[in-house]
Amino acid sequence: MKLVAFKINDEERIGVLKENIVIDLNLAHNLYLSERAEKTRGLDLFPSTIVDFLRLGERAKSYASDLVTYAEALREKRSGRVEHRRVVLNISELHILAPIRNPPKIICLGLNYRDHAEEGRVALPEEPILFSKPSTAIVGPDDCVVYPKISSQVDYEIELAVVIGKEGRNISEADASSHIGGYTVLNDISARDIQFKDKQWFRGKSFDTFAPTGPCLVLSDQISDPHRLKIELRVNGEVRQSSTTANMIFKIPQIIAFISRVMTVQPGDIIATGTPAGVGFYAKPEKRLLKPGDIMEAEIEGIGVLRNMVVSSQ
Repeated sequence: MKLVAFKINDEERIGVLKENIVIDLNLAHNLYLSERAEKTRGLDLFPSTIVDFLRLGERAKSYASDLVTYAEALREKRSGRVEHRRVVLNISELHILAPIRNPPKIICLGLNYRDHAEEGRVALPEEPILFSKPSTAIVGPDDCVVYPKISSQVDYEIELAVVIGKEGRNISEADASSHIGGYTVLNDISARDIQFKDKQWFRGKSFDTFAPTGPCLVLSDQISDPHRLKIELRVNGEVRQSSTTANMIFKIPQIIAFISRVMTVQPGDIIATGTPAGVGFYAKPEKRLLKPGDIMEAEIEGIGVLRNMVVSSQ
């Protein structure tokens, strides 16, 4: 199941994405509740954010499947009721939001792909290298990335992002998968001049709009092996990064166990698992960094394409 967050009349809702259509789970729930209250699994109110959905665990997933079946049946009936027609929407009609708009934490890994470490001519890390980005860096699909006035070296980094679904601390590698809510795409935008001037990564990666995520959250049971996914980033249609998540140095269970020995992981936490080779800063024979007007398309197999344009700061 692919979940999307979107807005209608300034109201945030959750939907299930199926190709080019979105099933409005909140509207489907309200219609279902009016007809079959005894079958709503005790959910008088359906969650309006994906984080709240994840907190409900398997009950929400199972009920959402029922709502999808119900909504598709309404669509087949071609009912004349407006609310019945609006339960299934074309994605082009909607403003799709970042799946997790206000994550409790954004935890990122540096140098977690062998080929990226090699292109930067740095030694492979012996344990995960962690840094963070603020939640104010989050933007969604088709939102703009703003090129800051104080930088002249803005770069892209496609990453598979893990979203935590269940709270935990001191999690074992064997139990780590049970804490995963789902997966999305994150583009770790970086101001390289500031990053390397500071000799640490936080400020150069923390500008507003520097963490595009989306286009959806794929629930964890829909991806059998997150370490066998094709990962690719294009700038203006040209492939810049092309790899596979098999090239991660530290695998996701190791990462979650390592992080949880330091801090409690919470539903909605985003863990960005690192980027492969091909970033603009290390391009040969000269750097190929971003500029205003560039369109980035970050695509991960089984999840989708995250598209964002770079614009000048006003």
